[in-house]
Amino acid sequence: MTTAKYESTLDIGPTTYRLLATADPDVVVELTGVDRAGARVAEGVLRLPASGGGPVGKVLAQVLEALTRLGAPPTTRRPANANQPWTAERDEELRAAWLAADPGAAAGGLVREIAKRLERSASAIRARLAKVGCDPDVPGRVLSGQGAALLGVQGPDQGSAQGET
Repeated sequence: MTTAKYESTLDIGPTTYRLLATADPDVVVELTGVDRAGARVAEGVLRLPASGGGPVGKVLAQVLEALTRLGAPPTTRRPANANQPWTAERDEELRAAWLAADPGAAAGGLVREIAKRLERSASAIRARLAKVGCDPDVPGRVLSGQGAALLGVQGPDQGSAQGET
């Protein structure tokens, strides 16, 4: 019987992984991982009958992928002020920025620009605009009484919007 052999090296971040697999007659997979300083950070040996290689490999791939997702940091970073209470100063800054804008400007682009500056999500900015008396669909425009009723807010003064998120 001929011995089948596979060897591969893979760099992922600061770690270099070396995989060595042989089949004679069992399948043996050896994995080592070394960081840039030369410290071993991963190692293991798997031995199984050749007939189990494919099915076990599929299960291992699924398990490793799931565990990686569970332990990985969130793929999107939340804005720094997410879920923080709004202050009177931030409300005024939002209102001033919106009302100073050209009414012909694209609302979505302006919302994203203000969101970045205030470190909030675009949806938080859009929701807050009505609460500070601004029409969220038209930059530079105060929210009308009819618009306030439609959006379920008090109206252009918004005296009680303080501290709501």
